[in-house]
Amino acid sequence: MTDTSKIRGKVVVITGGARGIGLATATALQALGAKIAIGDIDEATVKESGTARGFELYGKLDVTDPASFESFLDEVERSVGPIDVLVNNAGIMPTGKLVDEPDQITRRILDINVYGVILGSKLGLARMLPRKRGHVINIASLAGETHIPGLATYNASKHAVLGFTDTLREEYRDSGVRFSSVLPTLTNTELGAGVTAPKLLRPAEPEEIADAIVGLIVAPKSKVRVTAVAGIISQVVGLLPDVVGDGIARALGAGHAFLDDVDVAKRKAYEDRARSV
Repeated sequence: MTDTSKIRGKVVVITGGARGIGLATATALQALGAKIAIGDIDEATVKESGTARGFELYGKLDVTDPASFESFLDEVERSVGPIDVLVNNAGIMPTGKLVDEPDQITRRILDINVYGVILGSKLGLARMLPRKRGHVINIASLAGETHIPGLATYNASKHAVLGFTDTLREEYRDSGVRFSSVLPTLTNTELGAGVTAPKLLRPAEPEEIADAIVGLIVAPKSKVRVTAVAGIISQVVGLLPDVVGDGIARALGAGHAFLDDVDVAKRKAYEDRARSV
């Protein structure tokens, strides 16, 4: 049984915390006695979520803006306490073929999903190193170990998050600061709206990702995959010759899940928000 008493009193910052995985994680950790600070670019929703749950701090945070990120972390440390855990969760997942992706969307995905994680990790690390303790948890994706048609730039961003986090884990291995990656499968949040999971791969619930993050804080390790079945399939397929692995992925429906099979009407609200239309 997981000893969740280790979470009590920890100051946890979560980016993209207004909804979805971020909010589920904040809620789970608060229930275990953590002090929660959530930031999100959606100022109205983050205030609504934070007020409703009584989090210690909540407010607007643009993870692509160094001044915004630094001032948010400064406010957390001033109002709540030294940051023990930083969860870099903010991310977007527009879908579609690369040739149809406007360059501004390509840059937006990379700015939020990659630069935002790098910036957050850097700012968090600068605070944690002098204390010789802390934990940076970066939300990647099983897409970071695979290649899924319709998600080329998103896949690239999550591959980057994995490589970045693994490198920091080694670079700072004797510092007292821990680094972990979380690799969710398609999850039942707005980010996955209108998308049907490939065969054998049921969507995860945001609470499952939250539980995995709880487990990482209690017993840190380099990475965790959710769901376990999706993680095993991803790892096994990755070991196979390309022609075999790609064939299995196509047989499971991965080739169409984020292209032809997308319910455009159900996905429109998320796509508009992700693209800031």
